[in-house]
Amino acid sequence: MRDLCTLGCEVRVVARSEVSRGRAREGGAAAVVAEMDALGPVDALVVVVPIEAHTTVIEEALAFGVPVFVEKPLCDHVESATKLAARAPGRLFVMDKWRYHAGVAAIGDIARETRYGRVHGLRTVRVQSGSRHAADAAWVLAPHDLAIALEVLGEVPLPNAAFGQWDGERLVTMHALLAAARGWHVLEISERAVSTERRVELHCEEALIVLGGGWDEHVLVHHLDGRAERIDTPGELPLLAELRAFVGFLDGGLPPRSSAAEGAAVVEAIASLRALTA
Repeated sequence: MRDLCTLGCEVRVVARSEVSRGRAREGGAAAVVAEMDALGPVDALVVVVPIEAHTTVIEEALAFGVPVFVEKPLCDHVESATKLAARAPGRLFVMDKWRYHAGVAAIGDIARETRYGRVHGLRTVRVQSGSRHAADAAWVLAPHDLAIALEVLGEVPLPNAAFGQWDGERLVTMHALLAAARGWHVLEISERAVSTERRVELHCEEALIVLGGGWDEHVLVHHLDGRAERIDTPGELPLLAELRAFVGFLDGGLPPRSSAAEGAAVVEAIASLRALTA
């Protein structure tokens, strides 16, 4: 809501708990209501609810007949994702904010241009201690890295192998190997790590390109002869950038980067990875 207000939008909020309602009012919401039917006419909807509620809320949002931007992942069920993507292919989009990270965009440009020779593959690390989400690490963490793979390799890669650690029905750690036409993707996620790490590596024929952290505004190019090259990647925060793109789309610009079909492909990949680790 903060970023939408910054972009000049009038924001009406559906919030049910007193805490959420209070935050919405403090943040400058034009209206705070308990049900979507009470919103009145709107130009678009942004869905930010727990993952397990995505399908129900998106279906209700699509009934408004306006563009809908939903936080990743699209949902947590393959059949539901497929149906949602088919229902509104031109007005349902996924908020994959890492596709708007300037460092990831730079790595994507390097891959497309084969600037440092043929691309061999991509490695992503997303580990942390604990989680505040009810959904497990596969649904919370993996969508970010699959979106990075989509941006860098040009498609959501297909799962080849995966193993992980389960805590009852909750997948808490996973190592996976996926494949795309442009190269492999090695993915590591965990909510049982001792520290937080976000890392993206593009392995090319002539160099290793590294984004060392989510807040970094540069990537490092490590050449085979030992030289290191720094490429600065300044830019606005990814959440603001993706919302700016969505608002621009409402004004007649290009659609946001992750379509509903791509969101459904991410859901299918995660479901396959979870099955491989079971």
